[in-house]
Amino acid sequence: QAQLVESGGGLVQVGGSLKLSCDASGATLTPVVMGWFRQAPGKEREFVATISRGGRTTNYADSVKGRFTISRDNANNTASLQMNNLEPEDTAVYYCAARSEGWTSSRPSVYDMWGKGTQVTVFS
Repeated sequence: QAQLVESGGGLVQVGGSLKLSCDASGATLTPVVMGWFRQAPGKEREFVATISRGGRTTNYADSVKGRFTISRDNANNTASLQMNNLEPEDTAVYYCAARSEGWTSSRPSVYDMWGKGTQVTVFS
């Protein structure tokens, strides 16, 4: 059973924007670090962005730097991914992830909570 719930995916034209949200209120462990990953058809799951508990530390994949912004609202147990200037290469299923200890990381194996994903499709 997924502990995180993503929303906000959909169809968007090249150059457009989408904001993904992640609801962690159902998590059984405290989401210390939260992150976003994505997986395109036929490809491995790849890191997109991550944010520390207090929000002071963020890291991004090179492919999304300057276009995507990760944020979180600990009071509401949510995280978001604002995606601007979307490109066809951004088309993928986007997954929210969280880990209950440790630091920000781009390795999916260290995250112990996952959502089921939300589809983002960018068309030209």
